[in-house]
Amino acid sequence: MTLGDPRGIGPEVVARALATPLDADITLLGADDQMADLSGVRKVGVGVWGRGKGEEGLSPSLAATAGRLAGVAVEKAVELARLGDVDAIVTGPVHKHALHLAGYRYPGLTEFLSHLAGHADVAMMLAAGQLRVVLVTTHLPLRDVPDQVTTARVVQVGRITTAALTRWWGIARPRLAVCALNPHAGESGLFGTEDAEVLRPAAEALGATGPLPADTVFVRALRGEFDAVLAPYHDVGMTAIKVAGFGRGVNVTLGLPFPRTAPDHGTAFDIAGKGVADPGSMRAALEMAVEMAGRK
Repeated sequence: MTLGDPRGIGPEVVARALATPLDADITLLGADDQMADLSGVRKVGVGVWGRGKGEEGLSPSLAATAGRLAGVAVEKAVELARLGDVDAIVTGPVHKHALHLAGYRYPGLTEFLSHLAGHADVAMMLAAGQLRVVLVTTHLPLRDVPDQVTTARVVQVGRITTAALTRWWGIARPRLAVCALNPHAGESGLFGTEDAEVLRPAAEALGATGPLPADTVFVRALRGEFDAVLAPYHDVGMTAIKVAGFGRGVNVTLGLPFPRTAPDHGTAFDIAGKGVADPGSMRAALEMAVEMAGRK
């Protein structure tokens, strides 16, 4: 487990998530001074933070230091996983701007992890209870999404999803649905042609259902009709997950040679250090990582 950005709520929600016993051996990676009070875990220090929480560390120089500590912790976690010293990793929330200031110029941890794992083909899944959503595109401006949602990309993400559901969830024949890009799945071309020309061929190639309109596909998945939904862009998928299970959602990177999970929230600088951060999502991420590691 990595603590994430030392200015955020990561260290405190990790500590609270670990307060309840779990059948796993935990290795904790982060700033040395933020792990001092934690017992019963192996600790791998990556440096000293020695600063305050939240907005106290938002100056560019301190942000770069925070980004470096968070980035090095992730690098070491992946190294341990690739060596076989750990079976899964759980990452605390990071601040993308701080990572960029520290020289880690990736859109997010998903892309960073792909690089560290030898440029593995990866996809981002968000899971909350029975609902699993996999993003076809991740951190892009909305205006750029249609050009990036190609038949080849949807098929690639679908195949990564199918393999992960089989390997990590033990689902023999995963049932996928493809979420439409346009309202009413394009309404026979009235609201756009991407669904008919791009998404439908992808769904057929995958043996998936769809494309189905966004206002119904997630409801059907929640009722158990599908094992995962492929969402064409970030916010349509993230909104569905967070409405369905905010505080217990888990971010999973599919396609890596080891399980990786994370909470569904960010650094929350505004409440860091106040003792009010909810550890529910971090605990869910930890429990899911243990479960997936057991299947490994």
